[in-house]
Amino acid sequence: MIRVFSGIQPSGELHIGNYLGAVKHWVGLQDEYECFFCIVDYHAITQDYDVDALESHTFDMAVSLLAAGLDPGKCVLFVQSHVLEHTELAWVFTTVTPLGELERMTQFKEKAQRQESVLAGLLNYPVLQAADVLLYKANRVPVGEDQVQHVELIREIARKWNTRYGQDFFPEPHAQVGRARRILGLDGQSKMSKSLGNTIGILEELDGIWELLRPAVTDPARVTRKDPGTPEMCNLYALHQQFSPAYTVEEVANKCRTAGWGCLDCKRVLADNMAVALAPIRERAAELRARPERVQEVLESGAERARSVARETMREVRERMGLLSAPQATPSET
Repeated sequence: MIRVFSGIQPSGELHIGNYLGAVKHWVGLQDEYECFFCIVDYHAITQDYDVDALESHTFDMAVSLLAAGLDPGKCVLFVQSHVLEHTELAWVFTTVTPLGELERMTQFKEKAQRQESVLAGLLNYPVLQAADVLLYKANRVPVGEDQVQHVELIREIARKWNTRYGQDFFPEPHAQVGRARRILGLDGQSKMSKSLGNTIGILEELDGIWELLRPAVTDPARVTRKDPGTPEMCNLYALHQQFSPAYTVEEVANKCRTAGWGCLDCKRVLADNMAVALAPIRERAAELRARPERVQEVLESGAERARSVARETMREVRERMGLLSAPQATPSET
């Protein structure tokens, strides 16, 4: 059976970039493979974050994932910090990971430029990713294009550990990039990100969606309503392809090229279609928020299922590395 692992940081509710770029793909995968999906809170603390909000953001992310279609009967959904073996295996992997490989990671170089003092956690972020994936001996890792380099490093770490401690113990997983490869933000330039303020949450109502779409960047060639445009150059056309029916997508393309309507007309139609498409997710999220104990049960059950796999992996890792076995607890004499 092919096993899949992927994770997402706890930034609160999902935005449409998360949803289209990752989670919508995950929902389909859970019907085909054995899937482990993780809210990676340890990854979230490698940069400045709101300590008081982390717990609520983690819970909100769980609500969004379940509302978006992850089914605890078909997949394992859990929080990273609830399975301690993640950080144990990460330390093990630091002993076989070359420093130079970590320093050449594109995301590390980009994020390090924004830190006054570069933290070791940022450098070792990909090592923890390797532990996340290989702890469950996953064969496939659904990721965005920006994470493919990290999956290649995971493969190298698995190869180095296997060479030293036991051939073929850890699989060399393959990156699986979804169809929605890169979701641009409403600025039309950067990747959709809450920190950049260029997102739309999947739980937004119609009025909220419209307020966010109205100032969004479109085809720069359309300076006035009378100027024809090129839909392929407009980020909102890409969103129409995700949220609007095929006949509307065709109409959007035609009216853009012929200046048959203005960009505000296009945005209004997109807002309406997004609100309709996301309505079932909003409804499920409301039901889950009304039963927070159900969400907690899902996460607790998922963590226990994850631990059962993680413990066995680490037992054999320790054995192959020659670490002294811990003494077994014995019942107290009565």
